[in-house]
Amino acid sequence: MTMTDPVADLLTRLRNANSAHHDSVSLPSSKLKTHIADILKQEGYISGWEIADARVGQTLTLTLKYGPNRERSIAGIKRVSKPGLRVYAKSTEIPKVLGGLGVAILSTSSGLLTDRQAESKGVGGEVLAYVW
Repeated sequence: MTMTDPVADLLTRLRNANSAHHDSVSLPSSKLKTHIADILKQEGYISGWEIADARVGQTLTLTLKYGPNRERSIAGIKRVSKPGLRVYAKSTEIPKVLGGLGVAILSTSSGLLTDRQAESKGVGGEVLAYVW
C-alpha cells in the first residue's frame, strides 16, 4: 500500500518518539526525508541520522536529542502544506516560527531550506513544516 504523505509520517513518528522519550526512531528512507533530517541536525533538534539497508529498500534512523535532565529539544512539530491543501510562501512573505525561535522548512527551487536560508537567498517555496 502506498503512503499518501510520507513527510507527515516522518513528522508524526518523530513527534511520537519525542513525547515517549525514545532514543531513536526508524522509518522508510527517501531523499526528501534525509534532507529534512539533515536540516533538523543542522538546527540542533536531533543529534544525528543514518541510513541502513533493510529487507526492502532502506531505513532511515533518527537519533533524538535530549538535555541533561531529559528535556526535549523538540517542543513541537507541525505539518503545514498537506497534499489536499498546498501552502506556498513568496520570498517576501516567508513565515517566522515563534518570532524566529523555531524553524520553518521550505521546499524551494534551490532545494530544502530553512526560513532564514530562504530569506537570505531571496527565494520562496512550499512551506513543509514548522519545528520549535
